[in-house]
Amino acid sequence: MKNRYETVFIATPVLSEAQMKEAVDKFKDLIQTKDGAIVHEENWGLKKLAYPIQKKSTGFYYLIEFEAEGSLIETLETEYRRDERIIRFLTFKMDKYSIAYAEKKRSQKSEKVVEE
Repeated sequence: MKNRYETVFIATPVLSEAQMKEAVDKFKDLIQTKDGAIVHEENWGLKKLAYPIQKKSTGFYYLIEFEAEGSLIETLETEYRRDERIIRFLTFKMDKYSIAYAEKKRSQKSEKVVEE
């Protein structure tokens, strides 16, 4: 049985658009090659950090929601640690309430886009 997870990582702000895309693709490919399925992804862009990390005050935020076996998480987080472009990351297992909340939030976003 596959679980649903959400992972957010912060990449160093010195990356170009192409380098950021390459980093995102690397982690998406890792999820998919380990029998994971990407449900949703969002590029939150460059944001100010709450406190400096590695002397940087901003970072590129990216969210990926996916379904996978629990064993993938260890592999994914090891790759985050090895990749010097990633300055922070957080992965958590979604329960039925967080899945419902995320889906509701997405449907509200898509309704707003339709209205505009």
